[in-house]
Amino acid sequence: MPKKIPMRQCAGCREMKAKNTMVRVVRSPEGQISLDFRGKAPGRGVYVCPDPACLKKAEKTRALERSLETAIPEEVWAALHERMAEHES
Repeated sequence: MPKKIPMRQCAGCREMKAKNTMVRVVRSPEGQISLDFRGKAPGRGVYVCPDPACLKKAEKTRALERSLETAIPEEVWAALHERMAEHES
């Protein structure tokens, strides 16, 4: 019997995709915002497809800020854009 694959919704395109293919942005219990590549960091998380268009849409609609209930620092946005550029090439 095949193992069940966990699915998560992208904050940009709002499509359900496999958890292991997405990038997680997490707000720790202390309020620190960071990228979580393993998907196991404690705190509230929101997922984004590794697609620059999805990130742009999530940034425009402020979906990450609403999901995490806090402002996203500029260095986290820069890291996300860098991660998307790596994945694209």
